[in-house]
Amino acid sequence: MIIHETYMQQCINIAKKGFGNVAPNPMVGCVIVYNNKIIGEGYHEKFGEAHAEVNAINSVKDKSLLKKATLYVNLEPCSHFGKTPPCADFIIEHKIPYVVIGTVDSHSKVCGRGIEKLLKAGVDVKTGVLEDECKSLNNRFFSFHEKLRPYIILKWAQTQDGFIDAIRSDENQKPLQISNEKSLQLSHTWRSEEQAIMVGKNTALLDNPKLTSRTRNQKNPLRIVTDKNLVIPSSYFLLDKTTPTIVFTSIDKVSETNLEYIKINFDEAIISQILKVLHSKNIQSLIVEGGYNLLKSFITENMWDEARVFISEKIIGEGVNAPQLNMKPKSTEKIEDDTFLLYENTH
Repeated sequence: MIIHETYMQQCINIAKKGFGNVAPNPMVGCVIVYNNKIIGEGYHEKFGEAHAEVNAINSVKDKSLLKKATLYVNLEPCSHFGKTPPCADFIIEHKIPYVVIGTVDSHSKVCGRGIEKLLKAGVDVKTGVLEDECKSLNNRFFSFHEKLRPYIILKWAQTQDGFIDAIRSDENQKPLQISNEKSLQLSHTWRSEEQAIMVGKNTALLDNPKLTSRTRNQKNPLRIVTDKNLVIPSSYFLLDKTTPTIVFTSIDKVSETNLEYIKINFDEAIISQILKVLHSKNIQSLIVEGGYNLLKSFITENMWDEARVFISEKIIGEGVNAPQLNMKPKSTEKIEDDTFLLYENTH
């Protein structure tokens, strides 16, 4: 019914308010309707705090109406005790007779158990309303639980003639600034929204990047770098211990506060080992910022979900080639004199 889709869309809209603040939990919005009127709504605002269903139910002024109302939620209510009590129990406690759910929760602790608990309590449950949209909203969450790895975003900027940098031999040559200031600000916003960011050893040595967000809320992602033989100087920003950082290496080294060394086998599948570690640490999203070899390795192994590519109007004639994606972008957008291409990997 169109009415169900209308209210589910509202759940999605308010759920988005939690973006960047609820991970590793999913974004969830909840709307409570009585007589075709919204009498309560809420969303999961911050990890560890009350879930959407609890906030929505608590927002209803006349609690007696709950016994005749319909509760809409974009994700199956939880059925287990975590940071907060089960939402399914809270719904049952307030005797809400109808519940409409966007999509089932694939988390192993839920996965249909919330729906089962509601049905056993006599609640009339409908599922699958705007299911694709609800899954897309929490693509990081679903990737983590279904693919057992973070949602991976590749990001780079390239010149009009297809280069991501000039050819440089050492760190004394500054990296080529390709994208414009507005595109750069957008990149820092993305860093504050995702849980981790990664570069390779060569990028670390040549650019000495901070990999911080530099946004108003100063929310920085976990920094990740591969450094097989630990050649990155201790004076470099990535090793300054100002924000949590992981160095994947082949050498045994004692970790310090905000600087963790993890030994892996560089003769085996490096990316798979790294992603397995990140999954064990509950990291649901990862931005990979290059350079060429690292980006290409993720593309070659088909270990990516999105690619965000800025193309400037600069032409440099020669340089480091940009990675190639043999597909059409999902969308194209102008950001002043830059062109932004968004790719989605559906394979």
